[in-house]
Parts: sequence; C-alpha cells; structure tokens
Amino acid sequence: MLATRQVLGNVTRSRVAASLGLRRTMATVNDSALDRKVKQNNLEEGNFINYKKMSENLAIVRSRLNRPLTLGEKILYSHLDDPHGQDIERGASYLKLRPDRVACQDATAQMAILQFMSAGLPSVANPTTVHCDHLIEAQIGGAKDLARAIDINKEVYDFLSTACAKYNIGFWKPGSGIIHQILLENYIFPGALVIGTDSHTVNGGGLNALAIGVGGADAVDVMAGLPWELKAPKYIGVKLTGQMSGWTAPKDIICKLAGITTVKGGTGSIVEYFGPGADTVSATGAGTVANMGAEIGATTSVFPFSENMHKYLAATGRSEIGDFARAYAHELRPDEGAEYDEVIEINLSELEPHINGPFTPDLATPISKFSEAVKANGWPEELKVGLIGSCTNSSYEDMTRSASIARDALEHGIKAKAAFTVTPGSEQIRATIARDGQLQTFEEFGGMVLANACGPCIGQWDRQDVKKGESNSIISSYNRNFTGRNDGNPATHSFVASPDMVVAMTIAGSLHFNPLTDKLKDKDGNEFMLQPPTGDGLPNRGYDPGTNTYQAPPKDRASVEVVVAPTSDRLQKLSPFQPWDGKDATDLPILIKAQGKTTTDHISMAGPWLKYRGHLDNISNNMLIGAINEANGEANKVKNAVTGDWDAVPATARDYKSKGIKWVVIGDWNYGEGSSREHAALEPRHLGGLAIITRSFARIHETNLKKQGMLPLTFADPADYDKIKPDDKVDILCTELAVGKPVTMRVHPKNGETFEVKLNQTFNEPQIEWFKNGSALNTMAKKAKN
Repeated sequence: MLATRQVLGNVTRSRVAASLGLRRTMATVNDSALDRKVKQNNLEEGNFINYKKMSENLAIVRSRLNRPLTLGEKILYSHLDDPHGQDIERGASYLKLRPDRVACQDATAQMAILQFMSAGLPSVANPTTVHCDHLIEAQIGGAKDLARAIDINKEVYDFLSTACAKYNIGFWKPGSGIIHQILLENYIFPGALVIGTDSHTVNGGGLNALAIGVGGADAVDVMAGLPWELKAPKYIGVKLTGQMSGWTAPKDIICKLAGITTVKGGTGSIVEYFGPGADTVSATGAGTVANMGAEIGATTSVFPFSENMHKYLAATGRSEIGDFARAYAHELRPDEGAEYDEVIEINLSELEPHINGPFTPDLATPISKFSEAVKANGWPEELKVGLIGSCTNSSYEDMTRSASIARDALEHGIKAKAAFTVTPGSEQIRATIARDGQLQTFEEFGGMVLANACGPCIGQWDRQDVKKGESNSIISSYNRNFTGRNDGNPATHSFVASPDMVVAMTIAGSLHFNPLTDKLKDKDGNEFMLQPPTGDGLPNRGYDPGTNTYQAPPKDRASVEVVVAPTSDRLQKLSPFQPWDGKDATDLPILIKAQGKTTTDHISMAGPWLKYRGHLDNISNNMLIGAINEANGEANKVKNAVTGDWDAVPATARDYKSKGIKWVVIGDWNYGEGSSREHAALEPRHLGGLAIITRSFARIHETNLKKQGMLPLTFADPADYDKIKPDDKVDILCTELAVGKPVTMRVHPKNGETFEVKLNQTFNEPQIEWFKNGSALNTMAKKAKN
C-alpha cells in the first residue's frame, strides 16, 4: 500500500520508535562540546547558536514531562521563555517562546516596520532581515523586469533600505532572490526557531528548523524583544520508508500528503517527517516538502537532522555550523518512542508522481490517472504555460534535473511546445546555473528566464497570451493554485507538480502526456521516450554567489533618516486603533456573508495591490473584493443596510464607518487560509469591523485578527452558519469575553423573531487585553509608558 493513515484520539496515541540514523555515540554530549561560539551565519556579528542553553531548557522540560519528545517538541521547548513555569499541553497551552530570528519579505515588511517605528524603539532586539522579492512583476524577462521594478518601487525600496539601516536590520536588495531560498542558503541552522512574515517561511523545515509564518504584528513583538506566543501544536508524524527513484521527486511527497489531509488537515499541528526514508531526501528536497506544508494548514513541518543537511551546510559555506549540529544531533531528531497524535505512512519506493489541482492544492491525482481525470472533469486539455522555480522548487537539484529533461528533448530536435518560464530562487542559484550551463539549456529549450523573485507564483505576472475569462490550463512547480492566484484569471486551471513533470508536460503541450508511459516524436517523426531526470543535489564546483545584493546595517545608525512623505500613495504612517468602549455592540449589519472558500487572496488580493502594502487606507480598497456574497452569488457587490444600495464591499464598509456603525463578517470553513497576509486583518479593522464570525479559521489569520483588536469568533454549532442571512442584524455581547467562555450573538432577522447563537473563541488573558486596548501594538505602547 502506497500510503496508510492512522488517526488516533486523545486517549490512545501512536508510539512510534524513531529511527535515529546518526551514530549513537552522539546520544550524550558534555557541556564542553556545546560550550562553543559558533555564529548563526556568515553575515552577522554577535549572533551565536546557543545549543547549550537549548539543551538546558530541554533538560528542565524533560524533568517535568517525563516522556519521550518529538523533534518539534524539542525545538519548541528548547526556546521556551520560562521552561520551569510554562504550562505545556498539546493543542491547549499558549507557549511563550524566544525565536532566534525574524525575516520579512518586502510586501509585509513595510507594515511590520511601520508598526515597529510606532513603538519608538532605537533598534531591533533580535536578528532581523528584509528581503525584496514580492514587488517584481514578471513580464518580458529577468533583467528588464528587475530594472522596471526598481524604478516603479523606488520609494518603497528607499524606505525599506533606510529603515533597515536605521534599526539594525539586514537588507536584501531587489534581485537577491526569494526570502525562503535566501534564508535556507544563509540563515537557517539546525534546531533554530525562526518566524517570518510569509506563510512559506516553513521552507526552513528542510534544514531541521522550526520556521513559522506569522503576521507582521507577531514579528514586531519579537523585533521589540518580547516573547512570541504560539498555541501548543499537535503533531502529525509522517513516516517515510523506501527511497525515491525515476520520475518521483520530493514534491510528490507533499502532493500525496495534501491529498490525504486536505487543505485544513494540518491546522494546529506540526508535521514531522521521520523514518528511514526521511534521511534519503536532500536538504533542498526536504525544504520543498516543508514549504508546501503551508497548503495543508500546518503550523510548520520539519525533517530530522541528516548527513544530507550537513553536506548542504558545507556547500553553502557553513561547515562549522554543520559540525556543531553534529555535536547536538541527538536533540535534532525525535526521541525513541516519541508520541504523535496521528501517523501517516508513505512508501517512497512506490510513490507515483502527482499533479495537484486545479483551483486547490489538495486535489491530488497520480500521473497514471491524470489523463483520465482531465477527460472526466472537462479540464482544458491543451497546456498553455509551464512554469518552474519559485521558493518551493528552485534548488540546484531541481534545476539540474529539469535541465536534463530539456536537454533530452533538444537532442531529439524538439523544444517546449507550451510557453515555458524559469524563476531562479536566488541570485546564487541563477549565477550557478548560468556558470554550469543549465540556464543556456533552458533558453535553447525556449524558456524565458525571469527575475530572482516570486513573480507568477504570487500573481506578479503580466500575462498576455490569454484574455481574462478565457478557460486554459497551466502547470507549475509552485505551491498554491487558488482561483486567479497566478494570473488574475479565474478561468485559468492551475496545476501543481514537480519541476520534472512540468518540463515533461511542457514538451508535449498537453495534459494527457505521461512521461512514464507515453512516447513523443522527434524532429524526424520517430517515436522516443524521455529519459528519467538526472541531476546533482549540490554543485560539484560549489555555488557561485553572483552579484552581492546584501546591505549590512551601518555601524553609525544615528544619522540615518527614514522618510515617509505625507503625500505618498505607497506609504502611510500608522495611527493607533481606538480601544474598546467597554460595551456590548448592538444592531450591527453583516457587511458580507462569505460563501465557500475565503482565502487571504479573497480578503486582500495581491498582484497589482502589492504596491499599496505600506499604505493601509489605499490597500483597504481591496478588502474582501474576491469573496462571494451568499446574497447574490457575486463578488464585490453587497447591499448597504442603511441606504439599501448595492455597492462594492470596501465602499459599503467606508459608508458604515463614516456613520459610526460597526459591522461583522460571516465566513465559512477555514476562513483566511493561504498567505500570512496581515493586511487581511488590518483592513477590516481600519474600515470599522468588529468581528469575523466563521465555521473555522486558518491559524495565522485568527492570530492576525486578534493582534489588530478584532474578534475572531466561531460558531459553537457550525450548522448555525446556515441560519444567518445576509440582511440580518446582530448584537455581539462583548462584555462576555473571558478565557474559555463562549460569547453570545443575538440575531435579529429582517423577518422573524430574534434568536441567540453561541460563538466560541480562543482568547487568553493577554489577548483579551489586546482587544480591550484596541490592538497588540497599543498594548505594547501602554506597557512601555508604565
């Protein structure tokens, strides 16, 4: 059987013997082995890996819990702020943690830094970096697209550059590459706890770190030196056996897993890979698997420390870190007998290549059944575009395997039939594949090489080959394929697969092609089959760093000026939100009852809106414009409860705000899944919203809402969602807000008698203070004054 799933309740858990793999001589380490000064990275002075402190914290927690620990537990508990007093219960406790570092991409960094500036601190208290990767639109090719982006976004880049210099933050200029690739190449170390203002921060799990996506307000806490709070996760153990071969790639592990768990199956959990198969996956391959764990809602994913990770650290100039990790290796793998709340087993030797989609990353189809699924579902059969790269799949291993397939086709005299694009994940990857010839192969194959940036993966794609509304199919090695995600066209059927499968299908130009079984015709009409991909996990001649795109903070920061023009339409200084008035909220209109999937893309679209990420009022004009209104089945058209007029969602919210009327949103399951987009929480707060009431929330979005002083509430009985009508009015009894207690919502139907609905909430005491004070930032400022 290819995959087995074992679901266990709270009483009976799975006790899984961890296969440790590394030599047992590492099982005990004396203090002297850990009492060394090893820098976290080669770019910063004074930031060291503290395995000794982590080991001491773990010893304290072990003495309290007296049971084997999973790898995820070890990393989390070794970073506890108070290991002696911290309450620890999976799925219940709120852990106060001390992350090793913070990373921000340029779209989210603007708001995070604006919030940090309003706190009035002279410098970040923890290592922080900003990465310019989101604002570069793919259009005609890397160099020209980058030059255009630098011109268009000059104001934002200048702000970020000077703010980073002012507040002691490392700055990666446009063209450096994608944040997650830069982190893996430079900053992630085994056993680290890292937070980043992007949901795919989880990519760091490929190098044995707990790397977790957060909202900007969480990042500001850590930048300001406060502990970071995380609800203690549960643990899904994924046992990997066997070994991949042929056309199967690491991407297929997570594509398969997404089909098993669905997009919300990992919510509230850390996915932890173990077993003999885990050690056979390369560090960058493990990064691919961990990266796309965001698509099943997981808090993060992590692989055990392996020799492959040591090799990657050495290849990226960090041999000393790899050697130090070996000395601590017994704590960088799960304990024998570690308990998981759920166990899923995947045999890599039997794993087929998968293609996931369209419109959701958890619709998983093995390649042997994909052609049949295309016919059965009426998906557009012609493949218009194949895209490889992105933060998920742009490693040297990915690029060499992909290039081997393209070279095979070229040697038979054929090129890509569909359009083909390549997005290098970093300047280092681009320079290395340029030196080693893979880039030339892609160009001969007919490919367009895009900038070292996110590009089409996040909707930064000026696509011209199809009209909006025209049904078509594309396939990528990206992570997300929600409706309209890549090109803004809701009729585009977007599929996700390994880079190998993308290149193969691009050659055929058809969704019906299976490279494992089907033949192609060469330039003379002779049939042939593509050879399975081959490639090097790491470059034999080492990495070429390419152009130096890193800006270190200056030694003299006092004279640096950070300027935000009052007339700017890209940047806007923040004003504090108003605190709660201490009263129940009555007679509130429902701004929109959102029907079905409502991701952060629906709540705050990316694409052309990215340019306003530093201007809260301007970007609020995209609030919920992608959500489907149950009242009419349309997007961005709601009825104003005061005037009776139908208008855009943001315009209606602004009208309510101008009249002093608070409002609520009603949402469906897993509301706010997708990117860790803080603006999806800031915008409803800015436009006068009080509460978002749903069947369930995605983890990051729920936390983001709390941080901004909003009430994320869930129906105690999910069926009550169906009882609420878009034109009802509601009362929210805010005075009932208390830890562990439900909140009452009174519903006043337009035609009918008033009834009550119980709403659950997950606030703890400090989070209730956020609501009372108007936001977490207000609470921080209040404490600073006292």
